[in-house]
Amino acid sequence: MTRRSFVGACLLFLAAVCSEASADGLVNEDVKRTVDLSTHLAKITAEIVLSNQGRSAVHSFILAVEPGLAPHLAYIGASVKGDEEDDGTLDLQQTTMPGQSGEFYKVQLTSSLAAGAQLKVKVEMTFSHVLKPFPSHITQAERQLVVFQGNHYLYSPYPTRSQTTRVRLASKTVESHTKLGNPSKNDEIIEYGPFRDVSPFSEDTMKIHYENNSPFLTISSITRTIEVSHWGNIAVEETVDLRHTGAVLKGPFSRYDYQRQSDSGISSVKSFKTILPASAQDVYYRDEIGNISTSHLQVLDDSVEVEVRPRFPLFGGWKTHYIIGYNLPSYEYLYTLGDQYALKMRLVDHVYDDQVIDSMTVKIILPEGARNIHVDTPYKIDRMPNQLHYTYLDTFGRPVLVATKNNLVEQHIQDVVVHYNFNKILMLQEPLLVVGAFYILFFTVIIYVRLDFAITKDPAAEVRMKVASITEQVLTLVNKRLGLYRHMDEVVNRYKQSRDTGALNSGRKTLEADHRTLTNEISSLQARLKAEGSDLADKVGEVQKLDGQVKELVCRSCQEAERLVAGKVKKEAYIESDKTLAVKRQDLVSRIDSLLDAL
Repeated sequence: MTRRSFVGACLLFLAAVCSEASADGLVNEDVKRTVDLSTHLAKITAEIVLSNQGRSAVHSFILAVEPGLAPHLAYIGASVKGDEEDDGTLDLQQTTMPGQSGEFYKVQLTSSLAAGAQLKVKVEMTFSHVLKPFPSHITQAERQLVVFQGNHYLYSPYPTRSQTTRVRLASKTVESHTKLGNPSKNDEIIEYGPFRDVSPFSEDTMKIHYENNSPFLTISSITRTIEVSHWGNIAVEETVDLRHTGAVLKGPFSRYDYQRQSDSGISSVKSFKTILPASAQDVYYRDEIGNISTSHLQVLDDSVEVEVRPRFPLFGGWKTHYIIGYNLPSYEYLYTLGDQYALKMRLVDHVYDDQVIDSMTVKIILPEGARNIHVDTPYKIDRMPNQLHYTYLDTFGRPVLVATKNNLVEQHIQDVVVHYNFNKILMLQEPLLVVGAFYILFFTVIIYVRLDFAITKDPAAEVRMKVASITEQVLTLVNKRLGLYRHMDEVVNRYKQSRDTGALNSGRKTLEADHRTLTNEISSLQARLKAEGSDLADKVGEVQKLDGQVKELVCRSCQEAERLVAGKVKKEAYIESDKTLAVKRQDLVSRIDSLLDAL
């Protein structure tokens, strides 16, 4: 094959693979690209003036992602750009172009683009894990340098008349960058172009090596559990595995240098802010050890901010695990019409600024009895088989919707709507279960107490039960009687201070009356014990005798106090006499206690 025929075959092949693009007659008249590398994400925005130079109107166009960045694409979106703001988001559908590498998306226009007309389109792309630390290992005192490799041109199936590329970096420090077209650099900005008449699918490697100390945080995995209750509450819990994906820390970590020097570990992460809904309450933040008290919570008008501070700063290669949860009022997120319900909540929420999630699992636990479940998602997710969740007072389990998705960023913070049917009469199930459980418990106790399940009656056991009941009453009455003596001691002490004879006599009469009543009751119980043939009746009789002696000592103590107040006895003699009476009384009370212990 001659060289000329080989070139001709190549041209025919190129024309064949680009037939869809050329057939449309679309041309990128002007492209303004902005590559934002100020964080750990690469955000590429392109404002495209799309011109239809074909003979007929077109209803869609193709967006392309270059092969080097396609595996890292987390989000892509397109909108029609008006004079002041975006006129509306356009629908995208992934497609293929035979013979071309990369990823391709078909964008459906809201209205057809007539021949010879132009349209301003804004395209946004976000890429994760495209900034590579170089060097990959740094010490605590070193700053972090990263490398980005992209394309100087807009990767497009259409020819481009004019194009500029503006790169925004995280700092002024740039180790090296490609020099295509003699770019200009001003602080953190590098501008390439303008480039004229760029062919379709043009690629030219743009490489920038620069300093970037932004938080390179990555959520390795997150499990978000949403439990819905028709009793007015929605419980949300997120289990997060977080990792610092920047340059790995080399060498030891010095806590002293970290606290003393402001630029020590400049690329590490001390804390970050998680934004919760404004109605979030009962917020908790913990890990396997327990509650993490270093966090701070601030309630704002439109949100609740939680400053999440791990137990240790995160350096490159370090990771942490924590759980954060809160409650929400269901009336803000749950809508109902008859027995039809709709739950509208975020599929994923804000964890930190410029977040990237490698793997997410969402579990939505619906009330027991929910049926005809249907889910509307803002983007494609992977549905797993439904599960069952059992909690308090459940009988056949609550349905659990499980979904997963990989490579998420902030643009994925959107609402998911779950539709289901629920018979409201089932809300009585749990109260009736509680009532039924208590009814069965009380009924069982009644049967157990009222009925005798013994095969034969035991008279001796009945006698023992009666004796135990009488003995318990005796102990109570004896303790009350001893309490009368302590009360009389207080009356005597007040009498010695106030010299109020009337109060003393009143206390003495009260003692006599109450003592007589209690003694008679104890004697009655003693007679019952004797009738039952128990030998405890004799011990109760001994207690009665000893109590009479105690009462006599109490009366003598009262008389001595009267003599002291009347001046018939000196204070020293009274103190000695009172001490003697107290010793005798304590001895008698100890003997009574010994008898009571034997009952």
